[in-house]
Amino acid sequence: MQDTASPSKNRMQTTHYFWNYLPLLLQILAAVGLGAGMVAGSFLIGKHRRTISKLETYECGIVAEGDARGRFSVRFYMVAMLFILFDVEVVFLLPWAVIYRHLPAITGSRYFGFWEMVVYLGFVLVGFFYILKKGVLNWAADRGDL
Repeated sequence: MQDTASPSKNRMQTTHYFWNYLPLLLQILAAVGLGAGMVAGSFLIGKHRRTISKLETYECGIVAEGDARGRFSVRFYMVAMLFILFDVEVVFLLPWAVIYRHLPAITGSRYFGFWEMVVYLGFVLVGFFYILKKGVLNWAADRGDL
């Protein structure tokens, strides 16, 4: 004889939904516990001697000269931002290259994906020629801060 009183109850999970996350919680606790245990073990076991040579500034084996809080040229930040910008643009090329052979079936046009990338690379080249024209990448003719 079937239980017809609650047919939806048979289809539902028998355990509480949050119990599914118990393995994840245990893994997070194990990782935090392992990290805290390593730090605590190092603190308790390690030798702590504060000598003059240990308290000195160490920079790649070279004796530090001057103040570490010196100003950087704006050009440094410009080049860093341009690197990130062009790096992200290259990342956009990868998914396109992966599905390039399937684009005619997806778009319905044989050359749509190709011309789409030509336009995209055109915009990238316009930006590249703009920064070349502005002289951002010309380090030899440093004019101080741009």
